[in-house]
Amino acid sequence: MLYTAYPQPPLGAGCSSTDYAPCPTSVREARAEVRGQLERWGLTDGDGDLADVAELLVSELATNALRHSAGRFRLTLCAAHGVLRCEVSDGGRSAPRVLDAETAESGRGMFLVEALALRWGCHPEGPGKTVWFELGTCGADGCGRR
Repeated sequence: MLYTAYPQPPLGAGCSSTDYAPCPTSVREARAEVRGQLERWGLTDGDGDLADVAELLVSELATNALRHSAGRFRLTLCAAHGVLRCEVSDGGRSAPRVLDAETAESGRGMFLVEALALRWGCHPEGPGKTVWFELGTCGADGCGRR
């Protein structure tokens, strides 16, 4: 059997968290943080699909945080065991909903999260909530997009 190395974070890579101010440039900054952290962890080798998808989905969650909570938000990235987990925490209490992409005039962000992530969810966090999604970081079956 031939074994192929899949990019995994180096030992001790763990997690990173960054807080963002409630301003439109924060979404761009959060996308850049995703790309930069994945590069530091060595997870951008190959076709870059993981970083592209992670950036897109973090952008959607960050935009929702700004739009619906109008306050600061925190981006947390964790990579371990072939999974990248991205979390956006904000002060809003409303859980996101997946809208029908064919009929909704706006709010398609969670439709993208539902379509591209392995898993996603939302849970209360202090006075607000955390919305998270997971992506696979390897090319094996069951790892990556659904």
